[in-house]
Amino acid sequence: MSDCLVTPIMKAPLPAIPFTQWQATFRDVFEQRLIEALDARLADMPPRLSDAVRYAVLDGGKRLRPMLVMLGYALTANPDISGALPDPTDEAFTAVWPAAIAIELIHGYSLVHDDLPAMDDDDLRRGKPTVHRAFDEATAILAGDVLQTLAFDLLLQEIPDHPVAASVQLAWTRLLARGSVDMVSGQQLDLNPSTTPSEQELGHMHGLKTGALLRSALLMGAAAGRSDITVHASLEAFIAPLGLAFQIQDDILDETGTVAQLGKTPGKDAAQAKSSYVTVLGLERARQRLTETIDVALAALVPLGNAADPLRACAHFVLTRNH
Repeated sequence: MSDCLVTPIMKAPLPAIPFTQWQATFRDVFEQRLIEALDARLADMPPRLSDAVRYAVLDGGKRLRPMLVMLGYALTANPDISGALPDPTDEAFTAVWPAAIAIELIHGYSLVHDDLPAMDDDDLRRGKPTVHRAFDEATAILAGDVLQTLAFDLLLQEIPDHPVAASVQLAWTRLLARGSVDMVSGQQLDLNPSTTPSEQELGHMHGLKTGALLRSALLMGAAAGRSDITVHASLEAFIAPLGLAFQIQDDILDETGTVAQLGKTPGKDAAQAKSSYVTVLGLERARQRLTETIDVALAALVPLGNAADPLRACAHFVLTRNH
């Protein structure tokens, strides 16, 4: 695209380190940015609602979606710098943080509403009581509403000394809105399946429910850089199977994980007779499908060369994560 946030002036990239170590650094930086964003917007809100909003999104989560925003921007803003993981403390990324935070707020709202009694009716999320259990159902609904609205407010903010082109803000808004609507559509399909779905139907549902926001995240990062048609096509071809792989691993972990490991109630799919990759394919075939799907994602990155190494590391994280 012709417009980008700013001409990036990036420090030397981080040395080659394990993705999990980089993820921990990213999460620390992201958490501080998220706290600052909430502090600036929740001061005048009723305390109980403000507390519920913070409870819903702080101190927890893999932060995969904001990581994809960062990785998408790093690749497209300066693809020649190297294939190393970007330094999240670099000021060159200042203007892209609103997009990273916004998509996590949308993800947070979706989890709050997904846990409600009318939806999945869950008691645990990220190792602690769900929002409607810690507060009450009405407050949880309102907290989700706030998170959704704040996400779009963030995309339109002005950052002193780090201007964002209006065309980039418009692209961010469209991508986030489209991802949010698709996610909700996928949730509806999950709640009211007409029959036991085929693997193809299951893939379509999760491509919306899980994959849509992952796609929005990566493309929001790319929208802030200088991605051409070839790069954009590779990113699209990568993120669709990565989203399915993430869900397949979720389904496997729901079958094999523990409360301590997952931070949420395992075995919910079987207990509620919900269709998953494990219930449709069986555990071993689901594991095989996970590997196959990651291979498809990695193949899409070949045209991008070494610049896509951080995305390759992210795909390996999705393949091997245990929570």
